[in-house]
Amino acid sequence: LMIAEVVYDCKHENKTYFRIQSKSGFAAIREDQTVTELAALFKVHPNQITTWKHQAQEYLLTAFDSKKAKHLKEDEKLKEELYRQIGQLKVELDWLKKI
Repeated sequence: LMIAEVVYDCKHENKTYFRIQSKSGFAAIREDQTVTELAALFKVHPNQITTWKHQAQEYLLTAFDSKKAKHLKEDEKLKEELYRQIGQLKVELDWLKKI
């Protein structure tokens, strides 16, 4: 598909935000057009195109490496648990400071 066709599909057939995100991210990776041109084409800020490009690159790195994808998921779960514990400890500390 040409990029103009993608925009037409996204605009006139109510395609999801995810499709716009993925197609613009992969278009940015191809570097057929500048980030500014892609931002104008997809009607988003240029920083958003850059963010989606980095996300698409990260996805491509992990898509074919199941071990790395598994480790990333485990790391994400660990990070969520640690943030939860930090939040709980902060609340407890604030409570103890009041006593």
